[in-house]
Amino acid sequence: MNFKDIKQKIYSIIKVVSLVLISSVIGLELGNIYLITNNIYLPSALNPIFWIGRFAVTAHLIEAIIAGFYVNSKQKMVIQYAIYTFFVGTVGLLELFDQEE
Repeated sequence: MNFKDIKQKIYSIIKVVSLVLISSVIGLELGNIYLITNNIYLPSALNPIFWIGRFAVTAHLIEAIIAGFYVNSKQKMVIQYAIYTFFVGTVGLLELFDQEE
């Protein structure tokens, strides 16, 4: 088994885990917003989890913006690849930079 096969398997695992975690963070934030609007507050012990999630979503958003600008020069669909990169994170950027023209 060569490095390329190992890299593809690792990328696949990271993509699935990242998709699940980012979707979960978005769901938790929406639930938190709903609870706050109804004057229901979660325990303060959960605040670090929300801050870590917000950091991850912000990092993925920055990566999606970078991918959107870079993919534009490769004549590909900007919105589609930016959304893909938002959900898979750095792996999307690595795949984009590895593509040969």
